[in-house]
Amino acid sequence: MILETQRLLLREMTLSDLNALLLVLGDAESMRYYPKPFDREMVERWIDRHRHNYAQHGLGLWSMVLKTTGEVIGDCGLIWQEVEGHQELEIGYHVRRDQQMQGYATEAASACQDYAFNVLGSTRVISLIRPQNIPSRRVAEKNGLKVVQETLWRDIPHYIYAVQRSESKLLTTSNLSREVL
Repeated sequence: MILETQRLLLREMTLSDLNALLLVLGDAESMRYYPKPFDREMVERWIDRHRHNYAQHGLGLWSMVLKTTGEVIGDCGLIWQEVEGHQELEIGYHVRRDQQMQGYATEAASACQDYAFNVLGSTRVISLIRPQNIPSRRVAEKNGLKVVQETLWRDIPHYIYAVQRSESKLLTTSNLSREVL
């Protein structure tokens, strides 16, 4: 386990999460802001990519698990992204469509922001969000991130949402459990 919130556990992805993550990343409606929904092979590569990030950087997107059932309902975490020639620490999240609108993405992203500031010592976190992606924008805004710039990222228009550590309202580790990485 990496992080724990009131309702969720965030832990490293494993290949045993493939079917659960396929329900999230393979859903055309949930992935409408991506070039296309993922197929099984793409989800396997997604898991491999994040497992590589854990080994290389000690972080990545983690499986989002409901505490009450042990069910994987998405992913959320921190990942290094190159944005306009700079390395930025991004909070990313995906939630299975039938579990959306229940605050899980906001809860998990809040814990990741707290982890970035209080455990990793980061001074800023971002989220790269397509302008049309209103649900993801709301998650970022609920956690205090604001649009600071519009950019072409991977040849697609994105807003860069950001918050500085000094501006964050989430500077408490009381809701975190962490494993030594």
